[in-house]
Amino acid sequence: MTAETPKTAGERSRGGRRPGPGESRPGPDPVRRRVARGAAAHALPPLAALPLALLGAAFWIGRLVRPGADDWCFLPVVRDEGAAGMIAKFYLQDNGRIANALLVVAYGAFGVAGHQWFALVSGVVMLAILWALIVSALGRARLSAPRGLPLLVAATAAAVFFLATSNPYKVFYWPASSVSHTVSPVLACAAVIPLLRARTRRGRAFAPAVAFVTGVFIGTLSEETAVVALVLLVTVLLLSRRAAPGPGRTRTRVWCAVAFAGVVIGAAILYLSPGARTRRERFGADSTAVLAPRALGDALRAFGDILITVLTTWQYLGAVAVGVLLGLLVRRDRPRPDDARPEAGEEGAGPGCRPLALLLAGVLAFLVSGYLCTVVAYPAFGASVVVAPRVWGDFLLLYVLLLVCAGALLGRALRARGRVARTATAAVAASLCVLTCVGLAAPLLALEERMDVRARLWDRQDRALRAGAARGAQVLPYTPVSVSGMGEPFGGNGTRPWPASCVARYYHLKKITYATRLP
Repeated sequence: MTAETPKTAGERSRGGRRPGPGESRPGPDPVRRRVARGAAAHALPPLAALPLALLGAAFWIGRLVRPGADDWCFLPVVRDEGAAGMIAKFYLQDNGRIANALLVVAYGAFGVAGHQWFALVSGVVMLAILWALIVSALGRARLSAPRGLPLLVAATAAAVFFLATSNPYKVFYWPASSVSHTVSPVLACAAVIPLLRARTRRGRAFAPAVAFVTGVFIGTLSEETAVVALVLLVTVLLLSRRAAPGPGRTRTRVWCAVAFAGVVIGAAILYLSPGARTRRERFGADSTAVLAPRALGDALRAFGDILITVLTTWQYLGAVAVGVLLGLLVRRDRPRPDDARPEAGEEGAGPGCRPLALLLAGVLAFLVSGYLCTVVAYPAFGASVVVAPRVWGDFLLLYVLLLVCAGALLGRALRARGRVARTATAAVAASLCVLTCVGLAAPLLALEERMDVRARLWDRQDRALRAGAARGAQVLPYTPVSVSGMGEPFGGNGTRPWPASCVARYYHLKKITYATRLP
């Protein structure tokens, strides 16, 4: 009787045998997989607390926001004429953005307090939308994630989107800019959630209705976000046969068509408005000028410079890192009995499309939509669009989400490696997430100091102007108090008077004059 080696004895005690030639070895121990996944799941809540704490600090800093630039002209109209006056101002005079006027009324009705609460309210809403979008996408893909992972992904993506910029004040804190270029793309994402979560007949009818209403709203809110939405909808329609195989293909096509119609209708309302016509005349932005070869070339060079800035901003790697964690930790759910049963009147399953091909299509859509957004913004901003990150948000949210998807594909590919490689990858990705949050926190704290100084000076001057108006004064001195390049009356050492007349109306004065010292 031959002696058994310990390994052979161990194999027999587990009821197994040594694999023969040509036979595959057994996969990793399920118990070990569950233990490793459980350890990762326990590590996620503390990791998610870091971007959440960063966002919480950013929201708290919002209390230091004070009106400036366009806000000076919006506040008197909202106070004196209400919502109807604000809508008329935008539609008939300024730019035609009716939905933009509604959002201005939503925060402007509360005066200075509305500006102070804007970052908190809008930030929480946008974070909730991104969180719901990720949860809904995972559920539609039949993927399950450890508790806390979707929130970690949403919080990291939101932090990068809000703060990984050279001027987070104008991108996130300045309401007049944020509602047009930061809030608007996230609201567009919200329209996708009902489509992803639709399970009943009523839900499937509700999703296109939401898409249409949201499309009209986006079309009258932001020209740039409307451009991005149209490019993405066309991309999905072109790829729908492979990108949405199975019973959901027809619903996806109908949803895209309805959303496309909504955006086009909203954009038409905006474009044909008297306010938009006035704005085009002011900047010389008629269709002939915008589509001229020289203008298109200038916009292409500007977009190239924007891409260089974005691609060299290392904090965006945080979106890739959190995507890697997503790809490493999600698991496919067991198929339900009715998954393969087509619904009445719908097509059967078509050939699937490789995720990498879909990602490349998304990258192409990002490049096309980013360039078109630059074309739209160039007449108003000129060459300065290269240093105006507040107008990039319309297509940068797509960039951030694509980075998350790219990281997820990388994580899925690395998950097939050994347990040591997976653990090392997860550790590196988690470290990069932490490093990203730290890298975003440092300039945020510096911005807080500048905002605090401006808030104290602004409040001091506000009290003096109100006291002077209460005494019956008609003309009072004003000292410009700016932060992060915000427009103020008498900027450039008194050379730029705008918006001095709006400030005078806000304080019920006839005129304000330039002063170099605060009262």
